[in-house]
Amino acid sequence: MVRHSQLGDTLMAMSRRLKELINQRQVSLGGNSKLKIYGTLSCSSGKRMKTENRVFFRNEKEAIVAGYRPCGHCMKAQYKEWKNGFI
Repeated sequence: MVRHSQLGDTLMAMSRRLKELINQRQVSLGGNSKLKIYGTLSCSSGKRMKTENRVFFRNEKEAIVAGYRPCGHCMKAQYKEWKNGFI
């Protein structure tokens, strides 16, 4: 798990470093550390969250091990599984 604040000192540095991590396939999901929810990087709900609450994950397994649940907006199938107790 990588916190958004760990990516750099300025917004431009953070954006550049995040793009590098995505291109290197070290980041594929984003999450909200306060709500313990993870979802796709393109999720409109995730894009609205505060920067200080943003975290990033390599994969779904990493997010689940960290105690996060799937987003009901962008990951509907995984959310239904989680809600029914299968995750």
